[in-house]
Amino acid sequence: MSLSRISFLLLLLPWFSSAQDPIFTQFYNMPEALNPAFVASANTWNAGLLHRRQWPNEDRRIDTQYAYLSNLLTDEIGIGGNVQNHTEAFTNYNYFRINAAISYRIELSYDWRLRFGIEGGLGRKDFGFGGLLLEDQINVSTGAIDGPTADPWLMNNNKLSFLDVGAGVLADSESAWIGLSLRHLTRPDIAFTESANVPLHMFLSVHGGYYWDMGGFPSLLFPDESALVLTGNYMRQAEYNRFDLGALMDYGRFSLGVLTAVNLERKAENSHLLTSVNPVLTLKLGEFSFGYSMDVNTSGIGRTGGVHELTLVWQSSRDCNKCDNYKVRLKRNGEAGYVR
Repeated sequence: MSLSRISFLLLLLPWFSSAQDPIFTQFYNMPEALNPAFVASANTWNAGLLHRRQWPNEDRRIDTQYAYLSNLLTDEIGIGGNVQNHTEAFTNYNYFRINAAISYRIELSYDWRLRFGIEGGLGRKDFGFGGLLLEDQINVSTGAIDGPTADPWLMNNNKLSFLDVGAGVLADSESAWIGLSLRHLTRPDIAFTESANVPLHMFLSVHGGYYWDMGGFPSLLFPDESALVLTGNYMRQAEYNRFDLGALMDYGRFSLGVLTAVNLERKAENSHLLTSVNPVLTLKLGEFSFGYSMDVNTSGIGRTGGVHELTLVWQSSRDCNKCDNYKVRLKRNGEAGYVR
Protein backbone atom coordinates (compact mmCIF):
# COMPACT_ATOMS: atom_id res chain seq x y z
CA MET A 1 0.00 0.00 0.00
CA SER A 2 1.27 3.47 -0.86
CA LEU A 3 2.41 6.01 1.73
CA SER A 4 -0.32 8.41 0.58
CA ARG A 5 -3.07 5.86 1.28
CA ILE A 6 -1.60 5.08 4.71
CA SER A 7 -1.50 8.80 5.48
CA PHE A 8 -5.12 9.11 4.37
CA LEU A 9 -6.15 6.28 6.69
CA LEU A 10 -4.35 7.88 9.63
CA LEU A 11 -6.06 11.19 8.92
CA LEU A 12 -9.42 9.39 8.99
CA LEU A 13 -8.65 7.75 12.34
CA PRO A 14 -10.43 10.35 14.53
CA TRP A 15 -13.45 10.39 12.16
CA PHE A 16 -13.83 6.61 12.20
CA SER A 17 -13.40 6.50 15.98
CA SER A 18 -16.60 8.51 16.39
CA ALA A 19 -18.33 7.54 13.14
CA GLN A 20 -22.09 7.25 12.79
CA ASP A 21 -23.87 4.00 13.57
CA PRO A 22 -25.31 2.08 10.59
CA ILE A 23 -29.01 2.81 9.96
CA PHE A 24 -31.62 0.76 8.11
CA THR A 25 -34.21 1.85 5.56
CA GLN A 26 -36.52 -1.07 6.46
CA PHE A 27 -36.66 -0.17 10.15
CA TYR A 28 -40.39 -1.05 10.12
CA ASN A 29 -39.45 -4.67 9.30
CA MET A 30 -36.63 -4.73 11.88
CA PRO A 31 -37.97 -2.75 14.87
CA GLU A 32 -35.68 -4.67 17.26
CA ALA A 33 -32.78 -2.84 15.59
CA LEU A 34 -34.39 0.48 16.58
CA ASN A 35 -35.44 -0.11 20.15
CA PRO A 36 -34.90 -2.94 22.68
CA ALA A 37 -38.46 -2.32 23.93
CA PHE A 38 -39.63 -4.14 20.75
CA VAL A 39 -37.97 -7.36 21.96
CA ALA A 40 -40.57 -10.17 22.06
CA SER A 41 -43.37 -7.78 21.06
CA ALA A 42 -44.46 -10.41 18.52
CA ASN A 43 -45.54 -12.55 21.54
CA THR A 44 -43.95 -15.64 19.98
CA TRP A 45 -40.66 -16.82 18.49
CA ASN A 46 -39.44 -14.09 16.14
CA ALA A 47 -36.19 -13.75 14.17
CA GLY A 48 -34.80 -11.66 11.35
CA LEU A 49 -31.85 -11.20 9.00
CA LEU A 50 -30.83 -8.04 7.14
CA HIS A 51 -28.15 -7.29 4.55
CA ARG A 52 -27.50 -3.70 3.47
CA ARG A 53 -25.11 -2.68 0.67
CA GLN A 54 -24.43 1.03 0.33
CA TRP A 55 -22.74 2.62 -2.71
CA PRO A 56 -21.76 -0.62 -4.53
CA ASN A 57 -19.91 1.24 -7.30
CA GLU A 58 -16.10 1.08 -7.24
CA ASP A 59 -14.37 0.79 -3.84
CA ARG A 60 -16.75 2.94 -1.78
CA ARG A 61 -18.91 -0.06 -0.87
CA ILE A 62 -20.23 -0.29 2.70
CA ASP A 63 -21.83 -3.57 3.84
CA THR A 64 -23.89 -4.10 6.99
CA GLN A 65 -25.43 -7.32 8.30
CA TYR A 66 -27.85 -7.55 11.22
CA ALA A 67 -29.63 -10.50 12.86
CA TYR A 68 -31.87 -10.91 15.92
CA LEU A 69 -33.87 -13.56 17.80
CA SER A 70 -36.48 -13.02 20.54
CA ASN A 71 -39.33 -14.66 22.43
CA LEU A 72 -41.42 -14.29 25.59
CA LEU A 73 -39.94 -15.54 28.85
CA THR A 74 -43.12 -14.84 30.87
CA ASP A 75 -46.37 -13.01 30.11
CA GLU A 76 -44.66 -9.66 30.70
CA ILE A 77 -40.95 -10.32 30.09
CA GLY A 78 -39.27 -10.88 26.75
CA ILE A 79 -35.67 -11.83 26.03
CA GLY A 80 -33.58 -11.73 22.89
CA GLY A 81 -30.23 -11.12 21.30
CA ASN A 82 -28.82 -9.42 18.22
CA VAL A 83 -25.58 -9.20 16.29
CA GLN A 84 -24.39 -6.61 13.78
CA ASN A 85 -21.38 -6.43 11.45
CA HIS A 86 -20.39 -3.32 9.47
CA THR A 87 -17.53 -3.16 6.94
CA GLU A 88 -16.18 -0.41 4.67
CA ALA A 89 -14.30 -1.63 1.60
CA PHE A 90 -11.86 1.25 1.02
CA THR A 91 -10.35 1.35 4.50
CA ASN A 92 -11.11 -2.20 5.75
CA TYR A 93 -12.77 -0.52 8.73
CA ASN A 94 -15.02 -2.96 10.63
CA TYR A 95 -17.53 -2.41 13.44
CA PHE A 96 -18.94 -5.52 15.12
CA ARG A 97 -21.27 -5.77 18.11
CA ILE A 98 -23.25 -8.47 19.89
CA ASN A 99 -25.96 -7.72 22.48
CA ALA A 100 -28.37 -9.46 24.81
CA ALA A 101 -31.70 -7.69 25.42
CA ILE A 102 -34.66 -7.85 27.78
CA SER A 103 -38.05 -6.11 27.71
CA TYR A 104 -40.90 -5.62 30.18
CA ARG A 105 -44.55 -4.97 29.27
CA ILE A 106 -47.19 -3.12 31.30
CA GLU A 107 -50.86 -3.16 30.28
CA LEU A 108 -52.03 0.45 30.54
CA SER A 109 -55.58 -0.21 29.35
CA TYR A 110 -57.55 -2.59 27.16
CA ASP A 111 -56.03 -0.93 24.08
CA TRP A 112 -52.61 0.40 25.12
CA ARG A 113 -49.39 -1.18 26.41
CA LEU A 114 -46.16 0.34 27.70
CA ARG A 115 -42.90 -1.50 27.10
CA PHE A 116 -39.40 -0.90 28.49
CA GLY A 117 -36.25 -2.44 27.08
CA ILE A 118 -32.54 -2.54 27.78
CA GLU A 119 -29.69 -4.18 25.90
CA GLY A 120 -25.98 -4.52 26.49
CA GLY A 121 -23.01 -6.32 25.11
CA LEU A 122 -19.61 -6.14 23.50
CA GLY A 123 -18.53 -3.87 20.65
CA ARG A 124 -15.37 -4.07 18.56
CA LYS A 125 -13.82 -1.70 16.03
CA ASP A 126 -11.03 -2.81 13.70
CA PHE A 127 -9.12 -0.90 11.04
CA GLY A 128 -7.80 -4.04 9.38
CA PHE A 129 -4.24 -2.71 9.27
CA GLY A 130 -3.05 -6.32 9.07
CA GLY A 131 -3.80 -6.23 5.34
CA LEU A 132 -1.47 -3.29 4.64
CA LEU A 133 1.81 -3.85 2.78
CA LEU A 134 4.56 -1.59 4.14
CA GLU A 135 8.08 -0.85 2.93
CA ASP A 136 9.86 -2.87 5.63
CA GLN A 137 7.98 -6.01 4.50
CA ILE A 138 9.53 -5.95 1.02
CA ASN A 139 12.90 -7.59 0.33
CA VAL A 140 14.71 -4.99 -1.80
CA SER A 141 16.98 -7.60 -3.42
CA THR A 142 14.27 -10.03 -4.56
CA GLY A 143 11.10 -7.90 -4.45
CA ALA A 144 9.38 -10.60 -2.40
CA ILE A 145 7.25 -9.94 0.69
CA ASP A 146 9.44 -10.84 3.66
CA GLY A 147 7.33 -11.25 6.80
CA PRO A 148 5.14 -8.86 8.84
CA THR A 149 5.88 -5.21 9.48
CA ALA A 150 7.98 -4.23 12.48
CA ASP A 151 5.95 -1.07 13.07
CA PRO A 152 4.68 -1.47 16.68
CA TRP A 153 1.87 1.11 16.28
CA LEU A 154 0.19 -0.74 13.41
CA MET A 155 0.62 -4.10 15.14
CA ASN A 156 -0.84 -2.99 18.48
CA ASN A 157 -3.39 -0.26 17.71
CA ASN A 158 -5.62 -1.58 14.95
CA LYS A 159 -8.32 -3.12 17.19
CA LEU A 160 -10.30 -2.09 20.24
CA SER A 161 -13.15 -3.62 22.26
CA PHE A 162 -15.65 -1.97 24.59
CA LEU A 163 -18.79 -2.63 26.61
CA ASP A 164 -21.93 -0.83 25.49
CA VAL A 165 -25.49 -0.31 26.80
CA GLY A 166 -28.71 0.97 25.22
CA ALA A 167 -32.30 1.42 26.41
CA GLY A 168 -35.73 2.36 25.08
CA VAL A 169 -39.41 2.82 25.83
CA LEU A 170 -42.42 2.10 23.61
CA ALA A 171 -46.18 2.71 23.82
CA ASP A 172 -48.33 0.72 21.40
CA SER A 173 -51.89 -0.29 20.64
CA GLU A 174 -53.50 -2.32 17.86
CA SER A 175 -53.30 0.65 15.45
CA ALA A 176 -50.53 2.99 16.62
CA TRP A 177 -47.11 3.03 18.25
CA ILE A 178 -44.52 5.56 19.37
CA GLY A 179 -41.12 4.92 20.91
CA LEU A 180 -37.80 6.43 21.92
CA SER A 181 -34.42 4.76 22.27
CA LEU A 182 -30.84 5.73 23.13
CA ARG A 183 -27.72 3.73 22.28
CA HIS A 184 -24.27 4.11 23.86
CA LEU A 185 -25.60 5.35 27.20
CA THR A 186 -22.24 4.67 28.85
CA ARG A 187 -20.34 6.68 26.20
CA PRO A 188 -17.55 4.06 25.89
CA ASP A 189 -14.05 5.26 25.02
CA ILE A 190 -13.30 4.13 21.45
CA ALA A 191 -9.87 5.77 20.99
CA PHE A 192 -7.27 3.60 19.25
CA THR A 193 -4.44 5.14 21.28
CA GLU A 194 -3.97 5.11 25.07
CA SER A 195 -3.37 8.86 25.32
CA ALA A 196 -6.64 9.80 23.58
CA ASN A 197 -10.18 9.82 24.94
CA VAL A 198 -12.92 9.57 22.28
CA PRO A 199 -16.37 8.83 23.79
CA LEU A 200 -18.80 7.15 21.40
CA HIS A 201 -21.63 9.58 20.69
CA MET A 202 -25.11 8.56 21.86
CA PHE A 203 -27.56 7.60 19.12
CA LEU A 204 -31.13 8.90 19.52
CA SER A 205 -34.11 7.44 17.68
CA VAL A 206 -37.72 8.66 17.95
CA HIS A 207 -40.06 6.47 15.91
CA GLY A 208 -43.76 5.87 15.47
CA GLY A 209 -46.52 4.95 13.12
CA TYR A 210 -50.21 4.43 12.50
CA TYR A 211 -51.97 1.36 11.09
CA TRP A 212 -55.19 2.21 9.26
CA ASP A 213 -57.44 -0.74 8.36
CA MET A 214 -58.77 -0.15 4.83
CA GLY A 215 -61.05 -3.20 4.83
CA GLY A 216 -64.02 -0.90 5.48
CA PHE A 217 -63.60 0.56 1.97
CA PRO A 218 -64.01 -2.57 -0.20
CA SER A 219 -62.81 -1.97 -3.76
CA LEU A 220 -60.21 -3.12 -6.29
CA LEU A 221 -57.71 -0.76 -4.67
CA PHE A 222 -58.56 -1.73 -1.07
CA PRO A 223 -59.51 -5.44 -0.89
CA ASP A 224 -60.25 -7.24 2.37
CA GLU A 225 -57.43 -7.21 4.95
CA SER A 226 -55.68 -4.30 3.24
CA ALA A 227 -54.22 -1.53 5.38
CA LEU A 228 -52.37 1.75 5.05
CA VAL A 229 -49.29 2.05 7.27
CA LEU A 230 -47.81 5.48 8.00
CA THR A 231 -44.41 5.41 9.68
CA GLY A 232 -41.55 7.70 10.64
CA ASN A 233 -38.15 7.54 12.32
CA TYR A 234 -36.04 10.51 13.43
CA MET A 235 -32.37 9.72 14.18
CA ARG A 236 -29.61 11.88 15.58
CA GLN A 237 -25.98 11.17 16.50
CA ALA A 238 -23.71 14.12 17.37
CA GLU A 239 -24.29 16.72 14.62
CA TYR A 240 -25.70 14.19 12.15
CA ASN A 241 -29.46 13.75 11.75
CA ARG A 242 -31.93 12.00 9.46
CA PHE A 243 -35.71 11.74 9.35
CA ASP A 244 -37.32 8.84 7.46
CA LEU A 245 -41.00 9.32 6.65
CA GLY A 246 -43.22 7.25 4.40
CA ALA A 247 -46.31 5.19 3.72
CA LEU A 248 -46.93 1.56 2.78
CA MET A 249 -49.98 -0.27 1.48
CA ASP A 250 -50.33 -3.73 3.02
CA TYR A 251 -52.42 -6.16 0.94
CA GLY A 252 -51.95 -9.16 3.21
CA ARG A 253 -49.65 -11.26 1.01
CA PHE A 254 -47.49 -8.32 -0.01
CA SER A 255 -46.94 -4.67 0.75
CA LEU A 256 -45.38 -1.83 -1.18
CA GLY A 257 -44.63 1.79 -0.46
CA VAL A 258 -42.19 4.67 -0.49
CA LEU A 259 -40.09 6.22 2.25
CA THR A 260 -38.14 9.46 2.06
CA ALA A 261 -34.91 10.39 3.85
CA VAL A 262 -34.89 14.03 4.95
CA ASN A 263 -32.03 16.11 6.35
CA LEU A 264 -33.95 18.41 8.71
CA GLU A 265 -30.95 20.24 10.18
CA ARG A 266 -28.85 21.16 7.17
CA LYS A 267 -25.32 22.11 8.22
CA ALA A 268 -24.24 23.76 4.96
CA GLU A 269 -25.85 26.11 2.44
CA ASN A 270 -25.66 23.49 -0.33
CA SER A 271 -27.15 20.71 1.81
CA HIS A 272 -30.23 18.99 0.42
CA LEU A 273 -33.44 18.73 2.42
CA LEU A 274 -34.52 15.56 0.59
CA THR A 275 -31.54 13.20 0.30
CA SER A 276 -33.19 10.04 -1.08
CA VAL A 277 -36.47 8.46 -2.17
CA ASN A 278 -36.73 4.81 -1.16
CA PRO A 279 -39.25 2.40 -2.75
CA VAL A 280 -39.87 -0.71 -0.62
CA LEU A 281 -41.52 -4.08 -1.24
CA THR A 282 -42.35 -6.96 1.14
CA LEU A 283 -43.63 -10.42 0.17
CA LYS A 284 -45.16 -12.77 2.76
CA LEU A 285 -45.05 -16.54 2.46
CA GLY A 286 -46.49 -18.34 5.48
CA GLU A 287 -44.39 -17.51 8.52
CA PHE A 288 -41.76 -15.66 6.45
CA SER A 289 -41.56 -12.12 5.07
CA PHE A 290 -39.04 -11.07 2.41
CA GLY A 291 -38.27 -7.38 1.99
CA TYR A 292 -36.34 -5.31 -0.53
CA SER A 293 -35.66 -1.58 -0.63
CA MET A 294 -33.53 0.71 -2.77
CA ASP A 295 -32.48 4.22 -1.76
CA VAL A 296 -32.47 6.45 -4.84
CA ASN A 297 -30.11 9.36 -4.22
CA THR A 298 -31.53 12.85 -4.83
CA SER A 299 -28.55 14.87 -3.60
CA GLY A 300 -25.44 15.95 -5.50
CA ILE A 301 -23.23 13.17 -4.17
CA GLY A 302 -22.87 11.66 -7.66
CA ARG A 303 -23.30 8.16 -9.07
CA THR A 304 -23.00 5.77 -6.17
CA GLY A 305 -25.21 2.87 -7.22
CA GLY A 306 -27.69 3.69 -4.43
CA VAL A 307 -28.35 1.66 -1.30
CA HIS A 308 -29.85 -1.84 -1.48
CA GLU A 309 -31.37 -3.66 1.48
CA LEU A 310 -32.66 -7.23 1.81
CA THR A 311 -34.56 -8.52 4.83
CA LEU A 312 -35.92 -11.89 5.93
CA VAL A 313 -38.25 -12.06 8.95
CA TRP A 314 -39.65 -15.19 10.57
CA GLN A 315 -42.55 -15.07 13.03
CA SER A 316 -43.90 -18.34 14.39
CA SER A 317 -47.64 -18.78 13.91
CA ARG A 318 -47.98 -21.67 16.37
CA ASP A 319 -50.54 -21.37 19.17
CA CYS A 320 -49.16 -19.45 22.12
CA ASN A 321 -50.82 -19.98 25.50
CA LYS A 322 -48.95 -16.98 26.95
CA CYS A 323 -50.40 -14.50 24.46
CA ASP A 324 -53.63 -12.53 24.89
CA ASN A 325 -55.72 -12.50 21.68
CA TYR A 326 -52.61 -13.49 19.73
CA LYS A 327 -54.49 -14.81 16.68
CA VAL A 328 -56.66 -11.68 16.54
CA ARG A 329 -53.60 -9.40 16.60
CA LEU A 330 -51.83 -11.52 14.01
CA LYS A 331 -54.79 -11.28 11.63
CA ARG A 332 -55.26 -7.53 12.12
CA ASN A 333 -51.57 -6.90 11.50
CA GLY A 334 -51.50 -8.87 8.27
CA GLU A 335 -48.87 -11.25 9.71
CA ALA A 336 -46.27 -8.51 9.13
CA GLY A 337 -45.87 -7.32 12.68
CA TYR A 338 -46.03 -3.57 12.15
CA VAL A 339 -47.73 -3.20 15.55
CA ARG A 340 -46.64 -6.21 17.51
